[in-house]
Amino acid sequence: MDASLRRAWVPAALLVGAVYLVVGRAFALPEDHVRAWRLAAWIASGVVYAAHIGYEHFRLRSPPRATAVHAAVAVAIGALGLAVVGMVHSLATTSALRPAWLLALLLWPVFAAVPAFLGALLAATILARVRREP
Repeated sequence: MDASLRRAWVPAALLVGAVYLVVGRAFALPEDHVRAWRLAAWIASGVVYAAHIGYEHFRLRSPPRATAVHAAVAVAIGALGLAVVGMVHSLATTSALRPAWLLALLLWPVFAAVPAFLGALLAATILARVRREP
């Protein structure tokens, strides 16, 4: 594999993580029909997640485990960004930093990345097996 393709996952993970952050913030702004907007955010994030797995598999030709790690890193970046934004918002509105936000900086990325890793590993494994069969 070309060395430039091997390192191409890093900017992709950063970009996808930023997209998750933007989706999370943009879909949280409307105050009416909150459930519908939340569902739309889940759908948009799912499309981004699937596109990232497809990019890793088809374009970068990453093996399933690497695809899963790269997708989980992107999800963790987005979750960390949302935790930071939430912490800053809380600090701006209450002028006091609660210790729970410091814990959120660690836990949100972990709680988001673990299922993202497992889902991406399953999807990438299926894609790899389908690709091998004639």
